[in-house]
Amino acid sequence: MGISRRTALKTMFVGGAAAAGAAVPATTASAAPLAAPPDALGLLYDATLCIGCKTCVVACQDANGLPRDPTGIDYKYDAPVALNAKAKNVIKLYKGENGEQSFMKAQCMHCIDPACVSACMIGALTKGANGIVSYNVDYCVGCRYCEIACPFNVPKFEWAKNTPQIVKCELCRQRLAENKEPACTEVCPRHAVIFGKREELLLEAKRRIAAEPDKYQPKVYGETEAGGTQCLYISHVPFDKLGLPTLDDRPAPELARSIQHTVYKGFIAPVALYGALGLVMLRNRRKDEKPEARS
Repeated sequence: MGISRRTALKTMFVGGAAAAGAAVPATTASAAPLAAPPDALGLLYDATLCIGCKTCVVACQDANGLPRDPTGIDYKYDAPVALNAKAKNVIKLYKGENGEQSFMKAQCMHCIDPACVSACMIGALTKGANGIVSYNVDYCVGCRYCEIACPFNVPKFEWAKNTPQIVKCELCRQRLAENKEPACTEVCPRHAVIFGKREELLLEAKRRIAAEPDKYQPKVYGETEAGGTQCLYISHVPFDKLGLPTLDDRPAPELARSIQHTVYKGFIAPVALYGALGLVMLRNRRKDEKPEARS
C-alpha cells in the first residue's frame, strides 16, 4: 500500500516538531559575564585635569602614521572634532548652560566583553591577554559589523581608500611591544590621562573621588557599563554631558549569545521553519484534493 502525499507531509511536520521539541534543552544556562584579564591594561581619564590642548591627538596621529585632519567648523590646531578614519583619539569640548565646560577624550574603550569582537565573523578583531582589542587587516572583509555593534561608536571605515581598513585605537600596541606607554599618555602635560593596569587605575579613580567628593561625580564610568571597560573616566559633570552613552551593566554581546544558545541551539529554528512550511503545504494540499462538486 502506497503512502499518500498528505500522509508524507503530515509525517514531515510531526517529525519536525518532535525534533524541535527534543532539541530544546531542559534548562538554558546563561553564560557567565566575562572578567577582565588579570593583567588588563587601560587608561584613566580625569576630565577635571584636561585643558584641551590636544597634544594627545597630535601624538596619536604621529605614533600611528595618521595624517592631520582639520574637520568641522570648531576645530583648532588641525585637530578633528570626532573619531573618523584619520583619528583614533580626539578631544571634544562640552559647554553647559550655566557656563561650565569640560573636555572629553574619546577613543576605543577596550571593553571587557567587546561587541566588536563578538560581531566580527572572521576574527579580524581579537582581545589579547592584556585585554587590548586589536585589529588584523589581513582578516578583515570590510563587512563593518563592528561599526554597528559598538555601543560607543568607535570603529571607523576608510571609505575614501581603494583598500579600506577599520581604524580604531589599539592603545599603541606597537609602542607597548617596545616597552613604551601609549603616545597620548606620554605627552599629556597635565597627566589628565594615565596608563596602567585596569585594577590599579580603578583604585586610583576611586581614591580621587573619595578624597574630593564635591569635585567629582560619585562613580567611575567604565567600571560596570556594558560589562566594564578598560578605559575609565572620572568627571565633575555628568557623563552623558561628555557624550558617553548611558548603558546598563549587561555586555552588548550577551543578547546575541543568549539567542544563539537558545533559539538556534540544536538547529531548532531551521527545523521549526521546515515544520511550519510542511503545515502550510499540508493545508494547501487538502484544498487541492477536495472532490469537485458535480452538477
